[in-house]
Amino acid sequence: MKESVQAKLMLSAAMVIFGTLGVFTRNIGVTSGELALYRAVLASVLIGFYLVFIKKGGLNLKKAGRELPLLLASGIAMGINWILLFQAYRYTTISAATLSYYFAPVIVTVASPLLFHERLTAKQIICFVMSTLGLVLIIGTGGGEETAGITGILFGLGAAVFYAAVILLNKFIKNVAGIQRTILQMLAAVVTLLPYVAVSSGFNLNLLDGTGWACLLTVGLFHTGITYCLYFSALKDLTGQEAAILSYIDPLVAVIISVLLLGEPMTLMQLIGGALILGFTLWNEKA
Repeated sequence: MKESVQAKLMLSAAMVIFGTLGVFTRNIGVTSGELALYRAVLASVLIGFYLVFIKKGGLNLKKAGRELPLLLASGIAMGINWILLFQAYRYTTISAATLSYYFAPVIVTVASPLLFHERLTAKQIICFVMSTLGLVLIIGTGGGEETAGITGILFGLGAAVFYAAVILLNKFIKNVAGIQRTILQMLAAVVTLLPYVAVSSGFNLNLLDGTGWACLLTVGLFHTGITYCLYFSALKDLTGQEAAILSYIDPLVAVIISVLLLGEPMTLMQLIGGALILGFTLWNEKA
């Protein structure tokens, strides 16, 4: 019982921290690809330190075996997911970007019957239709400047597609669990993003001011490194349903920060759309 309560508090804290991500990324004056790279590098260093000096373990590549290509693919998908999400934050409100990003579980639900021969139930079909309606309502009322708002939401939806790819690829990975899997995926993201950034934007850390450096370190070390450690430490003591329900703290915090603290616009239709996406994806994950 004590372990379960502690795990819920740890996961709740992780979700609250994830919900504040958009605020910090907006103050980092580098491209989305460069930001994704630095996030992966900083998180890899911190998680590696945690594994070696706190968990007294380290990387076990032998255990990964034939699953290394899947880990590489999921790491690539993770890197692209971050780039698109950071772009979404720059083009639209944090609430619209986050709510469109949370369409990912719907994509997983639809793709699972094709990949894993799972039967799509009537409940899942209803959840898909209603969540899609929610996304249409959010896109239809772009948020901020109409064209920029829709562009940002589409970036958020693209991020959702690649986040769904990460989830689906992880279903094929059986021998590497938890935080070991995460650091391998982060290292794969680093390997992928490094040449991409080198040939696209280049490296521009010298352009960051004090605020930019503080936000970058916060995103890499706190939002990713520390928070992922909290997240995976909590998961082992929670049921899948408990973890799914607590994960919705993230978008709720993002919406509250966006609308109440930053004063970003959110229409009634967007609010209804967000409620449809979160409500029906949550219902879909409940037994």
